[in-house]
Amino acid sequence: MPKYIALIYGEERPDDEGTPEEQQQVMTDYIEFGRNAEAVLRGGEALNYTSTATTVHVEGGKGGKPVFTDGPFAETKEALGGFYIIEAGDLDEALKWAQQIPGAWHGKVEVRPLIEFDENGMPAG
Repeated sequence: MPKYIALIYGEERPDDEGTPEEQQQVMTDYIEFGRNAEAVLRGGEALNYTSTATTVHVEGGKGGKPVFTDGPFAETKEALGGFYIIEAGDLDEALKWAQQIPGAWHGKVEVRPLIEFDENGMPAG
């Protein structure tokens, strides 16, 4: 069965994450989604703030000089905050699950098919 990644984007507000009650409600919504979607979820994680990121670039390509920059690659209003891996029969089914992710109610969830590789590292199928 195909797998899809649901990338959760939202506005980062590290200095203003709402009241403790609001934070608890968000967590309750995610826990409820996880329970409801348990049969199709194959993984997922929350990501720390973009301010904790380090961006890596190798100048000149393979074997070149690595350059490290504090912070994210892109400066945007919405940031990648986490993801789920969903195993579904098709894209329509994956989208039905993605619309139930709480991040879709306050931000956006991007759904993409994953490429599965065979034992030789070649795309399967």
